[in-house]
Amino acid sequence: MPIRLDNVGIAVRDLEAAIGFFTDLGLTVLGRARISGEWADTAVGLDGNTADIAVLQTPDGHGRIEMFQYVHPEAIEAEPIQPNTIGMHRVAFTVDDINAALQIAARHGCNPLRGVATYEDVYKLTYLRGPSDILVMFAEELQKD
Repeated sequence: MPIRLDNVGIAVRDLEAAIGFFTDLGLTVLGRARISGEWADTAVGLDGNTADIAVLQTPDGHGRIEMFQYVHPEAIEAEPIQPNTIGMHRVAFTVDDINAALQIAARHGCNPLRGVATYEDVYKLTYLRGPSDILVMFAEELQKD
C-alpha cells in the first residue's frame, strides 16, 4: 500500500501569530477555512467541532503544516512540552542559514531554548519555542553538496 505524509497538524492559541511566524520563515499559505459540521465532528472525534484552519507549505513543496485554532470546543491549555516528552512535540526545518532563521524567529519573540549546537561538523542545530509554545528545530547542514 503506497503511503505518504500529507501534513502535520498543530493546534494554536493565535492562528494569525502562528501564520506570521511560519510565513516569515518562508512557508506559504495554501488555504484557510472555518471547518464545522457533522463531517468535522466525525473526522476529528469532537462534538460541535468548529475551528479556523490554515494550511502552509514549505518552499520546496514537500512539507505542509495544518494549524487550527479551535472556536468550539474551547482549546485545552497544557504545560509546554519539553524535548523529552513522549509523543509528537516538534517541527524540524532544514535552513540555509541558521543565524538568519534565528533573527526571523527573534522578531516573533522566539529564541533558542539554550543555544546553537554543532553536531560533528555536519549540522548546526537548535530548538526554540515558537508561537503557542510549539517546539521548532532549525538545522543548518554544514557539509553542503
